[in-house]
Amino acid sequence: METYLLDWANLLLRWLHVIVAIAWIGSSFYFVFLDSSLTPPVDPQLKKDGVSGELWAVHGGGFYHPVKFAGAPPTLPEHLHWFYWESYSTWLSGFALFLISYLWSPSVYLIDPKVMPWSPAGAIAAALAFLVVFWFAYDAICRTLGQTRNGDAKVGALVLVLVCVAAYAATQMFAGRAAFLLVGAMLATSMSANVFFWIIPGQRTVVADMKAGRPIDPVHGQRGKQRSVHNTYFTLPVLFAMLSNHYSFTYANEHNWLILIGMMFAGAAIRQFFVMRHGYKLGRCPHPWPYAAVGLVVLLALIVWLKPAPVAAVAVPDKVGYAQLRPVIEQRCVMCHGEALQSKGVRLDSADGLKQHAQMVYQQVVVMKAMPMNNATGLTEDERALFAQWFKAGAPVN
Repeated sequence: METYLLDWANLLLRWLHVIVAIAWIGSSFYFVFLDSSLTPPVDPQLKKDGVSGELWAVHGGGFYHPVKFAGAPPTLPEHLHWFYWESYSTWLSGFALFLISYLWSPSVYLIDPKVMPWSPAGAIAAALAFLVVFWFAYDAICRTLGQTRNGDAKVGALVLVLVCVAAYAATQMFAGRAAFLLVGAMLATSMSANVFFWIIPGQRTVVADMKAGRPIDPVHGQRGKQRSVHNTYFTLPVLFAMLSNHYSFTYANEHNWLILIGMMFAGAAIRQFFVMRHGYKLGRCPHPWPYAAVGLVVLLALIVWLKPAPVAAVAVPDKVGYAQLRPVIEQRCVMCHGEALQSKGVRLDSADGLKQHAQMVYQQVVVMKAMPMNNATGLTEDERALFAQWFKAGAPVN
């Protein structure tokens, strides 16, 4: 019953996490587009009111005319919309999902004895520390260098180094699948912390000063803008890290830390292309195609590098049935997919159960080589070949 309830919790939290993440990323991308696409106002009244940019857009059968004030508007409206629950909901649902999956069963998901033989408590503490330590290091870089001359370049370079160090450290401490997800969670935590500790408090200070008739300090807008820009460059690397657990050829590679860094770098470069593309359309900057080209070159290089090497043919019987697979299943699979524990609702300790899940078994064991998790039970290539031959013959169980 515990496994069944955990599966439902995992499904519903994952569903919620994707929904609120779409809302957060969508609003973030929209405001980056908006800032990059604003043009100086034409209407003299708008200029008089302090509007620094405007945009005309058409969507869904209507016309929209958003404007941006350089500092603060002449008066505050009665209803002011705040963008923060999308961020908080994404982080809370993601952390809850991380809790019931990775932290609930650290021996299965976090720990790979071949990488580092942690105790469960030690692995959990180290995983949580990753989220906290990265935020403090990243935040310190932004606070100390962000407002200096060429601050954005300095911060960008140091944060790149910090992410590379974190990616290498994670892959040397945790199972590959967990390491990739943990780096993504680390960046996502900093994104949400940017909203919680800097962007929203700065905006609240500005609103409070306006209501009290005090002068508006522009530093709050500058800091909020800086952290918002960082968030948009973190987005694609985070999305790759979260999706990577479905593709074992990335996280199971001997040099998985290089793959992680390469994919995240490609994502950030491609995001830069889209950010600058809006300005290019208005003649503000050269065409940003080199950024997209760099990202694509990195992706192509990884594709070529990771192409599977020729594998020596494994001798397997012409006909493989349940009788040949049964001892392998009992030794490698039943501990997680048997009567006592039916992970993901999959039970393989009977011929009927194996037949029912034949497609999934072939996909996970032969094609993706994602199971057993971290190959904890030591499934060999010869044994995977038995599963392949059995499935290609029609998955017989007689």
